[in-house]
Amino acid sequence: MSTTYLGHLQHHDPLYGYLKDEIEPEIDLHGATDYRVFRFHASNDVYLYEETHSLRRLIGKFYFRPFERDRNAAHNRMEREYANLEWMRSQDFCGENHHYIARPLGRNAILNELLLEEFCYGETLTSVILRALRTGNDGLLYRKLAALAYFLSCFHNRTANGIGVDFNATISYASGIVTMLRHCNWTSDHRNGRFFELLSAWHDRAEMWQDTQVAVHGDATPENFLFGDGNYVISFDLERLRRADRCFDLGRLAAEVAHFFMLYTGDRFRAEPFIGNFLWEYCCHFPDRNVAFGAITKRLPFYMGINFLRIGRNAYFDWNYRQLLLNAASECLKGGLQ
Repeated sequence: MSTTYLGHLQHHDPLYGYLKDEIEPEIDLHGATDYRVFRFHASNDVYLYEETHSLRRLIGKFYFRPFERDRNAAHNRMEREYANLEWMRSQDFCGENHHYIARPLGRNAILNELLLEEFCYGETLTSVILRALRTGNDGLLYRKLAALAYFLSCFHNRTANGIGVDFNATISYASGIVTMLRHCNWTSDHRNGRFFELLSAWHDRAEMWQDTQVAVHGDATPENFLFGDGNYVISFDLERLRRADRCFDLGRLAAEVAHFFMLYTGDRFRAEPFIGNFLWEYCCHFPDRNVAFGAITKRLPFYMGINFLRIGRNAYFDWNYRQLLLNAASECLKGGLQ
């Protein structure tokens, strides 16, 4: 993810004192320190702090921003992500098995609800996809998606609780996306009504309620996964972690990969072999791979469809490309019902 250089952190800034007194002892950083500050081009106020002598890096995420009114909500989001990071690390995501969740270093409510995390090095899935498309290196993308499938299977299976999924919550989430698209005049009344009919039809399918709840990442997009050597996978940004169907993550990843192929090659169907292999690799970590694959691929069209809708609500797409996304959503939602 790209950044903008902002300058040096002033020593009279309360954040500098917090880093000096509370964080540096935690990361074994001693002596005179000075920090360069960079801002990530992200939806939240996320900054990179680089200590100029050691080159140690920290990520700072501010949950309370000037235009927000509800400080309590911001505080709760900060505390929730801190707890989510700690909990997932306790599920053996500290690097011993090629799987890693970024370590939270501290949080400070006074400093605009600040959460500090360690900076992790690696190549984003976004970069991997674009490099594979640019060079024609299909093997690279197959390998990294297989590594990510292994990561997500562990993420999900280690956190399964034996309780059936609450599909109503996902239908409510999808309904909110459809409503927003109509509010922005990006769909017609007729098309909007058709999307609601499709959601209702999926709601009544028994298989959508039958899997057990797992902890899902909640924002399984290509920017939220980093790859190291071999099968090493790193993740972070667990603010949206929740209990849901495992396909909540799988469908989002699949739709994002298809979107990249559609955007950069004009053909989303070129992504299908990669998506299919990703799902097959994910299912190899179950007692019966074929049964798991069959169950997941029955539910996946719904989750891919609602994620094409989610991607389509981004304001920076032009009308024509947004319609391609909405058409893809319709095809997934309708096709999976047949």
